[in-house]
Amino acid sequence: MPELPDIRLYLSALTSRIHGQTLEHVQVSGPFLLRTVTPPLSEAEGRRVVSIERIGKRIVIGLEGDLFLVIHLMIAGRLRWKEAGCKPSGRIVLATFNFPNGTLVLTEAGTRKRASLHLVGSRVALEPFDRSGIDVESVDAGTFAAALRRENHTLKRALTDPCIVDGIGNAYSDEILHRARLSPLCLTSRLDDAAMDRLYLACVEVLSEWTRRLEEETGGRFPDRVTAFRHGMAVHGRYGLPCPVCRTPVQRIRYAENETNYCPHCQTGGRLLADRSLSRLLRQDWPRSLEELDERLRG
Repeated sequence: MPELPDIRLYLSALTSRIHGQTLEHVQVSGPFLLRTVTPPLSEAEGRRVVSIERIGKRIVIGLEGDLFLVIHLMIAGRLRWKEAGCKPSGRIVLATFNFPNGTLVLTEAGTRKRASLHLVGSRVALEPFDRSGIDVESVDAGTFAAALRRENHTLKRALTDPCIVDGIGNAYSDEILHRARLSPLCLTSRLDDAAMDRLYLACVEVLSEWTRRLEEETGGRFPDRVTAFRHGMAVHGRYGLPCPVCRTPVQRIRYAENETNYCPHCQTGGRLLADRSLSRLLRQDWPRSLEELDERLRG
């Protein structure tokens, strides 16, 4: 799922291309994409774009007359930009938004279509989309700590819950926790002030560094390679590869459709966190350290 640095990249690219432009035509081909009936989508046509903003991980395109297109890309949704005269086609195309200077294309790979499009008729109608999570780069360390300690969750859950923290998902939470040298399963109630300050600083640093890095890599082009797996990440998507800090093999916890990646040396004091599939394989012989794991797998 595109996270805060990726969403910022989209916002910048959209602002330079469609702000002030007139939305000439909208065509929706994905049967489950549009989630609203009133106002009708045709009401958006012929209106000028007056704002480009975000609510969490949603992209909001403001139109004349107090209309707002709300796009949630979910896991596999992506935005593309085609120059004027190009006609996008293919099964992954869910919607096209035609402007005088080009076409914004919403695509979604895979069979499970989760991306959504809403058209709402007032700014007040945007409020239900706001999950009220804090923006870590606009609050101080005390506000950050208070938000995380309001409920007792694992750090991984707290960082990825939009009701607690805004814009962080599976990928950057892994990177933040590695930077902060904290276990993803540590409970927020057990974090002392020094560790909480370290986590706050890691959030700010990782998000700002990756935003800057992606902007430099894109160089003004429309971002067409938005992915959760980036070259240069410390642990996310790097299971079995060496940690860039200590060279210990990165480990993982797999659950549902996601996995959490971490370095046992940097984050858990050398202790392996139980992974569901590997735990089933090893049963009662689940190791407590990397050395024990090596022995189990070799034996």
